Amino acid sequence: MELKWLLLFIPIGMGLSWFEANPIIVFIASALAIIPLAKLLGDATEELARSLGSTKSGLLNSTMGTVPDIIIGFFALQHGLIDMVKASITGALIGNLLFGLGLSILVGGLKTRNELKFDRNNIHLYSGLLLLATVSLIIPATFEHTVKSDVEISLLISIVLITMYLISLLFTLTNKVTLPDYLIPIDQSISEKNSPIKTNPLIVLLFVGIGLAVMSEIMTDSIGPTANSLGFSSLFAGIFLLAPVGMVSELINSIRFARQNQLDMSLAITMGSSTQIALLVAPLLVFFGLATGQHMDLLFSKFEVIAIVLSVVTVNHILHLGSVHWISGPKLIAIYLILGIAFFNIP
Repeated sequence: MELKWLLLFIPIGMGLSWFEANPIIVFIASALAIIPLAKLLGDATEELARSLGSTKSGLLNSTMGTVPDIIIGFFALQHGLIDMVKASITGALIGNLLFGLGLSILVGGLKTRNELKFDRNNIHLYSGLLLLATVSLIIPATFEHTVKSDVEISLLISIVLITMYLISLLFTLTNKVTLPDYLIPIDQSISEKNSPIKTNPLIVLLFVGIGLAVMSEIMTDSIGPTANSLGFSSLFAGIFLLAPVGMVSELINSIRFARQNQLDMSLAITMGSSTQIALLVAPLLVFFGLATGQHMDLLFSKFEVIAIVLSVVTVNHILHLGSVHWISGPKLIAIYLILGIAFFNIP
């Protein structure tokens, strides 16, 4: 799907912000501008990875995919939106696992009219790492702490999560794990004229990074007033406004592969993104909070933890047979909508 026309919303969003337009309109314009920037980031990373081996290029692609989430989270922290940042982490986790995967299964199943099959071995690593991330969220939420101890415990847990992330990278490199095709520049043999990036990918990455920083600053500056105008709590706004912005590009790719009856790739996108959010983005935002004087921690609300646990357990249950029917898609989406109703009604 061509998304480059959405780049028009960069000057539109900047202009609306400059003239202090309605924050809802500013938020929508800046969010729409971030979507093609995230897509360009992926294209430039893929081009840059062509000279690497398949495993290294796959790791580069998957890691760079978290950059928009990190940038958005950083600027949200700069605005003091700590609860919203934590909610966006929850939203990215349950959004990818329930809505992203559910919609992919539904669309792929209806397209192929057949049972969708996948290799269970490809998701075992993701499942294990997601369970680890779930444990890391349950522990802080189980006990009562002071604000100081919350930050200290979160910092220690973040160090463990980052370490486990690095170990998983080492495991992938040293054991030559076969990465999902979507993480690997499939067209490594294509000519330069067919490449999605026509110029130096490093230059593209530089300008995309600047664009993401500018539009993320505008979006996070407007999301607070937007949430207030719509009557949304910080929790609901973080999960269902902030988090989906970073998910759109991945959602499009996941659905595209599912329509081609390549559910392995859709699973790698949705579960892989959730793993990156839990083991890389969340700990980095804790470190950013410490560096900027914001009390960012991993003390999520009990309902957020319950939602994440239910999402991980449900997805693991649905995928345990190695195949799914299209009806599993609406089931996951229904759980996502039920959680949305519950989050909306939390004071």
